[in-house]
Amino acid sequence: MVQVSSFLEPLDYAIVIGYLLILLAFGYYISFIKNKKTDENIFLAGNTLGWTSIGLNMWGTNVGPSMLIASASVGFTSGIVAGNFAWYAFIFILLLAVVFAPRYLGAKVLTLPEFMGKRFGDSTRNILAWYTLITVLISWLSLTLFAGGILVKQLLGMPMYLSVILMVVLSAFFAAAGGLKAIAYTNVFQMLLLIAVSLLLVVMGVNRAGGLDAIYSQTPGSYWNLLLPADDKNYPWIAILLGYPIMGVWFWCTDQSMVQSVLGAKSLKEGQLGANFIGWLKILDVPLFILPGVICFVLFPSLKNPDEAYLTMVTQLFPIGLRGLIIVVLIAALISTIGSALNSLSTVFTMDIYVKKYRPQATQAEIKKTGRLVVLFGSLLSIFITLAIDSIKGLNLFDVFQSVLGFIAPPMSVVFLFGVLWNKTTTKAANIVLTLGTAISLGTGILYLWVFPNGTYNWPHFLLLSFYIFVALALVAFFISLTDENGQADHQTLLRIDAKAKPDKQVKLLWLALCVVMVALYIIFNNH
Repeated sequence: MVQVSSFLEPLDYAIVIGYLLILLAFGYYISFIKNKKTDENIFLAGNTLGWTSIGLNMWGTNVGPSMLIASASVGFTSGIVAGNFAWYAFIFILLLAVVFAPRYLGAKVLTLPEFMGKRFGDSTRNILAWYTLITVLISWLSLTLFAGGILVKQLLGMPMYLSVILMVVLSAFFAAAGGLKAIAYTNVFQMLLLIAVSLLLVVMGVNRAGGLDAIYSQTPGSYWNLLLPADDKNYPWIAILLGYPIMGVWFWCTDQSMVQSVLGAKSLKEGQLGANFIGWLKILDVPLFILPGVICFVLFPSLKNPDEAYLTMVTQLFPIGLRGLIIVVLIAALISTIGSALNSLSTVFTMDIYVKKYRPQATQAEIKKTGRLVVLFGSLLSIFITLAIDSIKGLNLFDVFQSVLGFIAPPMSVVFLFGVLWNKTTTKAANIVLTLGTAISLGTGILYLWVFPNGTYNWPHFLLLSFYIFVALALVAFFISLTDENGQADHQTLLRIDAKAKPDKQVKLLWLALCVVMVALYIIFNNH
């Protein structure tokens, strides 16, 4: 592997060091000077977000360095077929807007576990707290740490275990020095910078390759199809059609990190318009994040590791100085995500489990001590999970991300769909799906990825496995609810959508326009 550092000049290193020092200084100012005499309010956005803020916040949560690296990787190997994970999402964002958001906002909740607590009781809310710990630990912390480890490994040529340990230590260092707050304050700027860089990368890459026609002529026709044959080993259309919806419902309708912006909307209409806005923004994922990988395939076809596609484009096309700036922004954003995930892990365990269930009389000193211990334990555990993810063979970075998420999604998708759409779903059904279903789903994932790895053994596609697990858990929820002697209290007040809250004409027209555009894109990008 060619080290990216061999392409960096003294000016690049100076920019890297300068940028990090500025972040640290800004963080110190925010943490120890500006906020010294003020109490920080962690709910700054409470029901004040307009549609533009909602859309940008959701897209910013979804877009990150790990997505840039993974998307370019799959673009290099398979073309735009991975665009399904961005463009197919509009259906489930629409589901959030018209089915879930009216009920969430009508219930006046701050978190989704709180909503499910109102629906099924405290037992379900407690289980969801543990489920949240698992999803944060795997999907937000370990996968990001894995992408960060790959980035550091490419930059410095380190083994993965040293890269991962370095990322954890850097995250802890930034948090201790106030740097994490600095990065949090500059996250919007960094997101916009990453998007601008990707756009510049595409423009420079297209020009270097001789134009879009030249790129099209030098790539296989399948690179420009969203739907591939049913016998395609990587992305058969049937797997995407049936399997992605399970992940889509979980990610766009039930994941707290994604839905939080809609929960903070000024009104339901603003929330629905904000969801529509991110539907339009997701169209940009293909040209901004996947296309660089396709261009890399044309310009550097001998590249042996597709996961290096994005940084190869950066180092080969960008001038001195800009390389260092982009690399440090990637690292800073990764550190921010890792630090935020550690903080979320600590907060959920300390407040929703330790204080609420085991020690309600805990002092602030005890709470802080517990939080620090959780951060330490979570860091160590995430290192082992990340190294386990690194041992997965036969999948590129993008597929690793999607397969892991595919095995997390089914239990939550079942519980939220049944809980919101069927009033007779019982607490017993929800709790069994969340506990036993999670064990089955994650257990299947462990067998698929590590014990009897796909490739060595003949498994169905991971998206089809996600679909099969969903169907099985849905049947479990249905029959348990029918046979549960305790029944379930009537929740029509909680689950009914007020007639006044139904989408107005503007919302309907914008969603209709988006649906037309998405159908057109699926027609255009097929049969090549």
